[in-house]
Amino acid sequence: MAVQREIDYEIDFGNPEVTSGISVFSREFDTAFAYHGDDLGTAYTKNHTVFRLWAPTATEAYVVLYDRWDGEPSQTIAMNKSEWGTWLLEADGDLHGKYYTYKVLVGEQWNEAVDPYARAVGVNGDRGYIADLAAADPEGWPGAKPPLESPLDTVIYEVHIRDLSIHPDSGITNKGRYLGLTETGTRGPDGIKTGLDHLLDLGVTHVQLLPVFDYSTESVDETRPHEQYNWGYDPKNYNVPEGSYSSDPYDPLVRIRELKSVIKALHDQGLRVIMDVVYNHVYDGYRVNLAKLVPGYYLRYKPDGTLSDGSHCGNDIASERLMTRKYIVDSVLYWARCYGFDGFRFDLMGLLDVETMQEIRRRLDELDPSIVTLGEGWDMETELPEPLRANQHQASRMPRIAHFNGFLRDAVKGGVFDPGSRGFIGGDDGMAQNIRKGLAGGIPYNDEIRLFADEPDQTVNFAECHDNYTMWDKLMLAAPWDSDDIRTRMHRLGSAIVLTAQGIPLIHAGQEFMRTKYGIENSYNSPDSINRMDWRRAAERKHDVWYMKELIALRKMHPAFRLRTAEQIREHLFFEPSPERTVALTLRNHAGGDPSKHLYVLYNARDEQVTVELPDLGNWRPIWGQAHVAALQGTALTVNGIAMIVLEIGE
Repeated sequence: MAVQREIDYEIDFGNPEVTSGISVFSREFDTAFAYHGDDLGTAYTKNHTVFRLWAPTATEAYVVLYDRWDGEPSQTIAMNKSEWGTWLLEADGDLHGKYYTYKVLVGEQWNEAVDPYARAVGVNGDRGYIADLAAADPEGWPGAKPPLESPLDTVIYEVHIRDLSIHPDSGITNKGRYLGLTETGTRGPDGIKTGLDHLLDLGVTHVQLLPVFDYSTESVDETRPHEQYNWGYDPKNYNVPEGSYSSDPYDPLVRIRELKSVIKALHDQGLRVIMDVVYNHVYDGYRVNLAKLVPGYYLRYKPDGTLSDGSHCGNDIASERLMTRKYIVDSVLYWARCYGFDGFRFDLMGLLDVETMQEIRRRLDELDPSIVTLGEGWDMETELPEPLRANQHQASRMPRIAHFNGFLRDAVKGGVFDPGSRGFIGGDDGMAQNIRKGLAGGIPYNDEIRLFADEPDQTVNFAECHDNYTMWDKLMLAAPWDSDDIRTRMHRLGSAIVLTAQGIPLIHAGQEFMRTKYGIENSYNSPDSINRMDWRRAAERKHDVWYMKELIALRKMHPAFRLRTAEQIREHLFFEPSPERTVALTLRNHAGGDPSKHLYVLYNARDEQVTVELPDLGNWRPIWGQAHVAALQGTALTVNGIAMIVLEIGE
């Protein structure tokens, strides 16, 4: 990052004499000061607490103790300068229940900040908290994890903690809170299952939680949690649960206990849990703890001294720097070890660097190879050379890290930046080849059908997620004249494509009942009335919920839809001739050990009668979409209307 050396280091980033003249922006800074120990943060016992802080540009450092989250300092204790830019303090006595911060002198500026490695904080996350964290373990913790043979066996359900339960008809007692996801036996309108029971009934395997780390007070004030809404993509304290979902945000241990209770409850019911993590930017590049303790180090800068902003959130994390990389890796491992998370979804992963993602995967494999890793590998501009960015262009260098397949999403429902496009399901011409690329798992199937993946476990297929328009809203926007029945069939076809494509499927909470956000594209801070899961709509569309449930069961029943390798896909998957606005394929010869000898799948986006020629492999019989089969005679299949049809040949 030599281009940043022209920034006035002495004024903005401390006294160069402290670092022997080595600029915080130079590569030499890492060589001189990178710390490789595993004891950053606090280590508590009843007899003493050890604090270790990395702050090589500081000339003085102190631990400031508080008796309350909002009180005045009770004690300020000097830290001793230690090895590799760290500061050390061994404080005698039992400090359980004390709040703390670090105070550092950088140049002529005093900065006070929360410990970046804090594992508990006070309300709104402005002070760390010292405690025996084992006291926050729920009864029976940690329990056993559900088994997982392959990430390709996963069906991911993406949900926001608050959205799941806040609706007045959810039947859930702890509305909008962590504990709402632990309740069983909850019922909504017409007696439908809600909350956790709904997820279990659907048959998903993984619940992906939108951010549950401590995020900015400007987004949601934990002292008034029901007055604001936010998705939470604005990190404040990376290693602490968000307090607005807690039943008592004023007690630092309650949020820990309740998030662990969620994970244990899901594990006990056979569900795994994925954490949505946001290491690509921070909530404020100037006020965040990292920037206060070592100004200039953790963020990327442009040559003119302004912050890089590929995230469009005001800043980009400099993950390529050794101590930033260490911080990210340490954080991921902490959540995996101490909370038992079974996967990590990396927001705007394309802004991180390849080596950091490789290190995360390597370290997780040492801990538990079944932990899944996926992320948004979009190609985004940032102050990092293109070959180093962890985006889809570099997928071959990041095995077993999956990328969201935006190509398939746009092919299914139309481009996210083109409101008028309807995609394959809406009847747009010319979409079939892109659908085939998604159905093949994004792998190099042949010269024409290929995307970014080397193997199918590098692809996450989806038609909607928390971002952008829901599939229902996109169809409403692009073609408001369509009938509800037509739009429903289009929507079902979109979900069917996702659930039968090679790779890893992800469905958005409420997709099963045609979730609408009433035309709001980016609902990150819209009210509950826009974002909540509408359990009344779920009851009204219980047949659509049943359809999604059966789709998931179909995928689980037929390993042909979950082929393990690119080689198996090329060997067993054949694309068959079919008319415009249809796609057909066969999965042959007991693909993946499938009980059916051959499967034939037709994705029909035409709202009229269509006849296709079947491959002459034996006697075909319908096993899915039978209501749309008008005739099946020999190798001639005639279908009516928009639908997915699946045929099989047994032994």
